Amino acid sequence: MSLSVALHSFIRLESAGGILLLVATALAMIAANSPLLSTYELLLATPVAITIGETGIDKPLLLWINDGLMAVFFFLIGLEIKREICEGELSSIDRIALPAIGATGGILAPATIYVVLNWSNTQAMDGWAIPAATDIAFALALLSAFGARVPVSLKAFLLALAIFDDLAAILIIAVFYTTDLSISMLVVALVGLGIALLFNRRGVVNLALYAFIGVVVWIALLKSGVHATLAGVLIAFTIPMNGQTGQSPLKRLERDLHTPVAFIVLPAFAFANAGISFAGLSFTDFVDPVTVGIALGLFLGNPIGILSLVGFAVLVRWVELPEEITWPQLIGTAFACGIGFTMSLFIASLAFEHGDGTYWVADKLGILLGSLASAVAATICLSLALPKKQTLH
Repeated sequence: MSLSVALHSFIRLESAGGILLLVATALAMIAANSPLLSTYELLLATPVAITIGETGIDKPLLLWINDGLMAVFFFLIGLEIKREICEGELSSIDRIALPAIGATGGILAPATIYVVLNWSNTQAMDGWAIPAATDIAFALALLSAFGARVPVSLKAFLLALAIFDDLAAILIIAVFYTTDLSISMLVVALVGLGIALLFNRRGVVNLALYAFIGVVVWIALLKSGVHATLAGVLIAFTIPMNGQTGQSPLKRLERDLHTPVAFIVLPAFAFANAGISFAGLSFTDFVDPVTVGIALGLFLGNPIGILSLVGFAVLVRWVELPEEITWPQLIGTAFACGIGFTMSLFIASLAFEHGDGTYWVADKLGILLGSLASAVAATICLSLALPKKQTLH
């Protein structure tokens, strides 16, 4: 399969997943602003317990979704990053330079805007990383709405930039949102990871073994204080790229997981986390520094950061824009990167999970406003910038 065909196939799936995300979000908003609110909250608070002997995990359904299902999502991200490093868009300096520079700007500028607006509030400062995230499903869904008008190189740029953004999000979660470490559980996780690496070095391709170790590592990290979703990324890096029969276990697993992640995991997460009640909302909520910092970080921070660093790198000849990509097209794509949605919601759930609930409305409101404004701006810019006739393939 050629790179172009594989890219189109991936984007079609991500685009359909983006539409389902939109539906799940709408359902959550309806439930949160209707007589169904109590049922919605009761559903998310439903206790779910798994016990083996004296050891067990007892959490509400919401945390099973955020800690469990999202570990599968991050596992898929880990597989994609490893594949791209081995043979894809991240396999050479020439390929990674442009999206890496863009991603750096798309992280620094939104975070800076948020920090400037919330500097005096210690608790609010925990949310500095929220506007630095990009929802690849929504961004690709928007880009794909323009069909063949979009150059393949522009789609590849967005994909590679999103991969760097995801990698940065993983590092941010590991470094800044880890608390109350349990050394014994951390050791168990590291031993499990070491065994998986040993299997990889010995050429073991039995995915069931890696799955079992992955569950053990996930449980250990869950009880260690390190966010459990990181287990997905760590185990993904141990999955063999090449098999004994010439087939790739990693690629097969990545292909098999795309559909359930796009159509089950992410919509379930959106439904569980996007429900925001407008009851009691006032003008004060819309001008809260957390709301404004997130919204402006997403809407303005991403395009300002991406375009300024990429522009500087091109000016000093560190990188060159692909011939098919124009600056107006890049502006539209930079705005699309401001659609933070699911990734921003996920980081928000970590940033304020130990708080008193003060910012549970402000963070979601900022994410929704910033993502919506970014989507509208990206649509307008790309409508004007992309060629009118569908001549590109």
